Amino acid sequence: MSSSPAAPGLRPTADAAPLSLCAREPRVPADRLVAEMVPPPRFDAVRFSTYVPDPKQPSQTEAVRVLEGFAAGLTGGASDAGSGRRGLFGLGRSRAPKTPAGPRGVYLDGGYGVGKTHLLASLWHATPAAPELKAFGTFVELTNLVGALGFQQTVATLSGHRLLCIDEFELDDPGDTVLVSSLLARLVEAGVALAATSNTLPGKLGEGRFASADFLREIQGLSAHFRSLRIDGDDYRHRGLPEAPEPFTDEQVTRAAHATAGASLDAFPALLDHLARVHPSRYGALTEDLRLVCLTDVRPVPDQSTALRLVVLADRLYDREVPVLASGLPFDKLFSDEMLNGGYRKKYLRAISRLTALARDAKGLTEGR
Repeated sequence: MSSSPAAPGLRPTADAAPLSLCAREPRVPADRLVAEMVPPPRFDAVRFSTYVPDPKQPSQTEAVRVLEGFAAGLTGGASDAGSGRRGLFGLGRSRAPKTPAGPRGVYLDGGYGVGKTHLLASLWHATPAAPELKAFGTFVELTNLVGALGFQQTVATLSGHRLLCIDEFELDDPGDTVLVSSLLARLVEAGVALAATSNTLPGKLGEGRFASADFLREIQGLSAHFRSLRIDGDDYRHRGLPEAPEPFTDEQVTRAAHATAGASLDAFPALLDHLARVHPSRYGALTEDLRLVCLTDVRPVPDQSTALRLVVLADRLYDREVPVLASGLPFDKLFSDEMLNGGYRKKYLRAISRLTALARDAKGLTEGR
């Protein structure tokens, strides 16, 4: 029987020995953590010119115009002080000038599906500075960076940047919000330009409203440094989650893992245990060079700490467009009703949606085998 072609980018092999995520314990140098703060691979090629505004939504065209001007204006900044960045943590660099008067940041305010991340990544690409003087990451990646480097070293490291882009600023974790707000205050003082999008507070999901007031309130004293750009468009909050594909058998998953170059194969419970021993800032390195993730015995996540680690892993896999093939329960059964109705609802729904998309990408790998 002839096999169906593998998904794009996946190369069948003659019974290759699969990798194991549980066998990986990446050690990521601090300079690499910072160097990897760039737009994820799926946003490598986006630019303002590739954003197609809805002609019925003039705010989308206006957002592109304002952001292009904002990027063009970032021809100087913290990195121009003294002789530039000397050393990973800025040792020996003269103090950066105070930030100029007026907004030094932009906040992209809009519902799902209007292209906020596309525009944020386009701003990063358009800013006239070397990649090492620009940083792009999610709120979670930024808090993980602080956890890995410490607060003071993170301030020193990012103070030499011209631009920091924060996608999906979390409004549902008061402790982390205070931490990041304090960090941003120090970076604004150093002259770093900021750009951000945010998620929606858990109790307001489905209301079809924007989050600008929530964001500006949560960052408190920093609100004067942000110009809010409202981006109207179709709001997909009412669509509900896509239906997860039916899981495969252990045999199908194992066969696909052995037949695909660069595939990993792990039992889901063992992987969850392993994630507890790897700092979330290293999950990107954990998934490095993978072409397919194969999981057997997917079952409900046992507790919230484990669930939040899985959310981070799902984000890293989605950013890198790594298909996920699994047996056991479908991904929409991962989180209990209590979790889905709690304070981290938004994160869990995002993880389900992303894992479901990756499962669909992997579906063709078992056909004909």
